[in-house]
Amino acid sequence: MNQQELQALRELIASHKRWDWLFGLLGVFALMIGVLTFTALFANMAIDGIGRIDADFLTSFPSRRAANAGILSAWVGSLLVMLVTAFAAVPIGVAAGVYLEEYAPKNWLTDIIEINISNLAGVPSIIYGLLALGLFVYTFGLGQSILTAGLTLALLILPVVIVATREAIRAIPQIIREGSYACGATTWQTVRDHIVPYSSAGILTGIIIGMARAIGETAPIITIGALTFIAFLPPAPFAGEPPAGMFDWLFAPFTVMPIQMFNWTSRPEAAFAVNAAAAGFLLVLMTLAMNGLAIWLRYRLRKSIKW
Repeated sequence: MNQQELQALRELIASHKRWDWLFGLLGVFALMIGVLTFTALFANMAIDGIGRIDADFLTSFPSRRAANAGILSAWVGSLLVMLVTAFAAVPIGVAAGVYLEEYAPKNWLTDIIEINISNLAGVPSIIYGLLALGLFVYTFGLGQSILTAGLTLALLILPVVIVATREAIRAIPQIIREGSYACGATTWQTVRDHIVPYSSAGILTGIIIGMARAIGETAPIITIGALTFIAFLPPAPFAGEPPAGMFDWLFAPFTVMPIQMFNWTSRPEAAFAVNAAAAGFLLVLMTLAMNGLAIWLRYRLRKSIKW
């Protein structure tokens, strides 16, 4: 290579480095737009509402007087609905993802199912609310209850859990499966002892992402008839007379944090807007706590797995 060709090569490399630097700068700029927007909104919400947060705000029922209003029924309802959502969506979603990756035959029917699952992840949430209204409320007669809300949100996040499970399983090296089969293990033993444990960190991430989406949803909950003003709590879970009474809470009326915030922001008094900001601040903290727990569990799981 002569001197002229060497100089041209250096200029080409320098040009590519400039483009790399420019693309990196553009990526940082795009990231900062999202981060700074969220930070500004979160800081504004904290400034407006953090002074309203106290023990009375957390332990009081809603009231027509802003100074006496609290979020007790809202945060209890949110926790119970999330409990039903997790119990319904996680086992079904993980099992479906495992089946599609490890058991399902690769044919046109499986391809159609996979395409539809991916498409369902992008369906607007109001569609799930209308589906739940016709299916759970009118057809099955479950009423406007915690069970209906939990199943509705479970349908909403089910595609997310399935897709996340499949992607986590795909990340497992094929040599793990081959080694297990070579030792005489069955498909179920391979899945139980190797595939699911090794992919559990990725599966958990998908579950938390889905739950974080569900806890802030409003449209499907309004559609199935969540109450905007409720001054009582549902029965305590598993505290009634067994066997049927232990599940009375599933059929109780409810409200959730987003509905309570929607109710307050629709009122003209400025004090209710402060209450909504305080509730929104707590809702964001709950979501961040869920994501923090997921990160910690994922770290622990990755440390405990021996490849």
